[in-house]
Amino acid sequence: MRVLGIEGTAWAASAAVFDTTTDEVWIETDAYVPESGGIDPREAADHMSEAIPTVVEAAMTHARERTTDSPPIDAVAFSRGPGLGPCLRTVGTAARALAGTLSVPLIGVNHMIAHLEIGRYRSGFDAPVCLNASGANAHVLGYHEGRYRVLGETMDTGVGNALDKFARHLGWSHPGGPKVESAAADGTYTSLPYVVKGMDFSFSGITTAAQDAVDAGTPVEDVCTGLQETIFAMLTEVSERALSVTGADELVLGGGVGQNDRLKAMLEEMCAQRGASFYAPESRFLRDNAGMIAVLGAQMYEAGDTIAIEDSAVDPTYRPDEVPVTWRHEESVRHVGDAIETGSVEGAEATVTRVNGCVRKRRHPKSYRHPDLDRRLRRERTAMEARLTALARRAGVPTPVLTAVDPEAATLTFEYVGEADLRTALTDDRIHTVGGHLARLHAAGIVHGDPTTRNVRVNDNRVYLLDFGLGYHSEHPEDFAMDLHVFAQSAAGTAPDPDAARVAVLDGYRATGASLDLDATTVVDRLAEIEGRGRYQ
Repeated sequence: MRVLGIEGTAWAASAAVFDTTTDEVWIETDAYVPESGGIDPREAADHMSEAIPTVVEAAMTHARERTTDSPPIDAVAFSRGPGLGPCLRTVGTAARALAGTLSVPLIGVNHMIAHLEIGRYRSGFDAPVCLNASGANAHVLGYHEGRYRVLGETMDTGVGNALDKFARHLGWSHPGGPKVESAAADGTYTSLPYVVKGMDFSFSGITTAAQDAVDAGTPVEDVCTGLQETIFAMLTEVSERALSVTGADELVLGGGVGQNDRLKAMLEEMCAQRGASFYAPESRFLRDNAGMIAVLGAQMYEAGDTIAIEDSAVDPTYRPDEVPVTWRHEESVRHVGDAIETGSVEGAEATVTRVNGCVRKRRHPKSYRHPDLDRRLRRERTAMEARLTALARRAGVPTPVLTAVDPEAATLTFEYVGEADLRTALTDDRIHTVGGHLARLHAAGIVHGDPTTRNVRVNDNRVYLLDFGLGYHSEHPEDFAMDLHVFAQSAAGTAPDPDAARVAVLDGYRATGASLDLDATTVVDRLAEIEGRGRYQ
């Protein structure tokens, strides 16, 4: 079978032919390169209109040269979204015209899932978590209950766009990422803000701080080093947290920023320390390309997942978690037992060991992070966890009693609580209770920061909140809504019924909030705004 793929979400006008019998992926790409600044949507659309016919004809010529069949291809797949609307419409029109002329099936592919699936296909992994690090997007995906769930994502801008914005401030041409990487090779680390909320993250403040640092006289090379070390450490941390929450032991990388050697080195080192497998596709499959569209298109075609021409409208904000995954049926989340019951358990940040009825938690040094950044995060998070664990209990939220803390050694000792992690013992009643606990925290001006299903312990009678290391004080509905968002995402990646889990946590939040001085309605409304804020455009 041969599938012709067409890609054109933003800058890359690309066509490819994937032959399933030989496993060959042939790609032709004509990239738009702006003369200055970033991508101009109008210029990109003009380029797409000119280049798509040429690259498609090149792909068709390649297909004809390798077969006597008529037509020479069996299906046409195209990038349906997310992306720039005018570019997507050009690609959609070309795909419909070709499929109609040849009387072959048409397949609409989600561009971001294609980044994931090309890594899964080329690696041979069964059930990976995927980090997508591309220009306009950045997120962590995991397959669960028939869909790719967004376990974490950027709350403002894509990782590539963040690097491009900094580069434009310096007057560097597009794309900025490779130029930042080159400059960072000669720099010394400089500290910048580090913003991780559960498995979500934010880049806008880091970019602004980097620009200010350059303007204040810090050498450009040093700021580039700090920018890379900070942003990529954030992406690596949330990837490790996703592996921990889901129980997966495979990670694939996707997206154009994935070509950065420092990012790949960090991810590879993190996975090696966890005993997980890591795979980064070759560069031609990391940057935007039609090969990944053709490969996923072939899988969808074999599953019967085709679309009628009249139903093939493009979607500039097409989220990966909106796509029914018809081409795979196995369950990817490998829930693991709670080793803490018999000895110790390895989390994303720390090892927790049960000793004489107590639990000792130690945040390990992370060798993938710059040593200065690593020391700072381990010390700050240990101190914050100790402080907020006690304050949360005073606010009426069950937490373990802290018996000892050493911020310099990044070690805490708690009483042992619960019988299992919520992740392995999910019920709607317990999720409802977590919603109530979060309401009590927020009424006391406390944000948990990382309320995943891994950071909740349960027994028959109680539900305990743990690990306040990413927590902080706030009175802002946005911060409270982020707590709900983080929990809802982790539940969606592990719960038997993700939709019911979301309802349960919000019901619990509203019910408890009504009895406290907390405007739960405003927080839940803000949550809806956050959930619609994903950078898929």
